[in-house]
Amino acid sequence: MTVHLMQGNIACAEGALAAGCRFFAGYPITPSSEIAEHLARRLPELGGKFIQMEDEIASMAALIGASVGGLKAMTATSGPGFSLMQENIGYAAMAEIPCVVVNVQRTGPSTGLPTSPAQGDMMQARWGTHGDHPIIALSPSSVREAFDLTVKAFAFSEQYRTPVLLMMDEVVGHMREKVDLPEKVQVVERPKTDVPPEWYYPYEAAGTDVPPLVPFGMGFRYHITGLFHDRAGFPTERVDEIEPWLKRVTAKIERNLSHILLYDLDEVKGARTLVVAYGGTARSARHAVAMARARRHKVGFVKLLTIWPFPVDMLADVAQGVRSVIVPEMNLGQIALEVERVVGRHKVRRVNRADGQFIAPDQILAAIEEH
Repeated sequence: MTVHLMQGNIACAEGALAAGCRFFAGYPITPSSEIAEHLARRLPELGGKFIQMEDEIASMAALIGASVGGLKAMTATSGPGFSLMQENIGYAAMAEIPCVVVNVQRTGPSTGLPTSPAQGDMMQARWGTHGDHPIIALSPSSVREAFDLTVKAFAFSEQYRTPVLLMMDEVVGHMREKVDLPEKVQVVERPKTDVPPEWYYPYEAAGTDVPPLVPFGMGFRYHITGLFHDRAGFPTERVDEIEPWLKRVTAKIERNLSHILLYDLDEVKGARTLVVAYGGTARSARHAVAMARARRHKVGFVKLLTIWPFPVDMLADVAQGVRSVIVPEMNLGQIALEVERVVGRHKVRRVNRADGQFIAPDQILAAIEEH
């Protein structure tokens, strides 16, 4: 382990490099710009490529192209840029292209407050692009988690051949903490094929839900499209080819929830109240829980690291017998909707701010004591 005083955005960039990222395309936008600035210096040192694109639409397109070419690829943005990327995120999901998109959230809508924190893009992460497809989204609450979850994002992306979103917020992105970073991390590579080029089909997944993706330029000729496609990648309107694709891309996530769903549970057994939080808000929530316990309240704490897919079964299990579930978040209620869907609206107490200010522990404590 090596000890550093490090900013969250820099930890994210270093996590990407440790995971094998060798391509970044992006456009500067507060509060994520430090990620691009750091990688502009570090990537060439490691033989990687950094490109500042003309906008976020082009950034996402370049990301897809680099990944198809065999590079682990990432971009970073904030709310307005994330909105522009949505169509190409959907394209990456349809074409099953591994890539990582970091969104360091700020207050919106529109230009909003560029230097102020928010968690207002959480539903956009799941439903921002059109059509039906699964997505993986992670959310760190500390500088070390910014490093670790970036590594995990690349692992999930390569292993399941899918775009993965890292939903940070300005608080985590810009805070500095002392962190112990590992010298090496477990690097996951995308599945490879052992068939000759003339037998290869990029969307044929015999015996698995994740077909191998051979990089362009390796002698394997195939087609990529945003249309529904057959096993060779060519457009199709045949239901007997479309329906199996839909089932497979859903199954490759749903069958691996035990691996994908990450969360921390703290004294949830026997709790009368649960606090469910994520990202920077989880820091205030943990302090509020400690204060409540000092006042002899039986409070359990659930910190979500994986936001999408949502941990339905876990939450349903730990919420049995509790009287109330407190959900603090820097928006007007987004992940609270999922909590309400699982435990019932009557149990949920929301603590929300969408004005660019951080939620204080006292606000969460007041909600705990109100029930």
